[in-house]
Amino acid sequence: MNFVRFLATRTFLKHFILSILLIVALIFFYFFMLSWYTNHGEEIKVPNIVKLTESQFEDVLDDLDLEYTTTESSVFNPAFPPNSVLEQNPKPGRMVKEGRKMYLKLNPADYALIKVPNLVFKTKRQAIPTLEALGFKIGKFTYEANIAKDLVLEMRSNGKKVKAGDKLKRTTTIELVLGDPTLMPDYYDDETTIAPSTSPTTPADSTQTTAPVNTGDTDNDNG
Repeated sequence: MNFVRFLATRTFLKHFILSILLIVALIFFYFFMLSWYTNHGEEIKVPNIVKLTESQFEDVLDDLDLEYTTTESSVFNPAFPPNSVLEQNPKPGRMVKEGRKMYLKLNPADYALIKVPNLVFKTKRQAIPTLEALGFKIGKFTYEANIAKDLVLEMRSNGKKVKAGDKLKRTTTIELVLGDPTLMPDYYDDETTIAPSTSPTTPADSTQTTAPVNTGDTDNDNG
């Protein structure tokens, strides 16, 4: 009976109501924290930041609470601004949650520097594909006297001599100085022969002495 009477007291009712309110508050706090942690029901549309530089896309991603990490491409693309975004993952238009990390590939600031190979004393036929494979452009050819035809004697760029091991930007134009035997002072064409003189010879004036012919008939002196 005392317990039943206690349930009807104001003290019990007060503590009971406070307990219910505390439980409800804890439930609301739990779901609020769960929603905040998982961003339940909140998604962000990924913006298109291709061709934007870091100073441009940084503010865009910060406003959307998106994180990012960058890597630099090994090949410069002239169609994109230097240090701009070449590729992004996730792709533009995808829905992601707040705080999602984006992976960005950036265009280098310029063409990479490439070591010039040693092509001196190589043939023109060997030098051209070697340079083109490295990304260099072939400029004009100039020729100097040398017994070896089309032998590379020197490399130049913008009129300056280029040595093996020098570093030049990819797509740099390289000019070749080649050998040309026809420029040598003592050059002659093996296929050209000197024809012998065809002028008629004049018989030399000479005096011919005719020996007397012995006919076997001799005049006998009488007496």
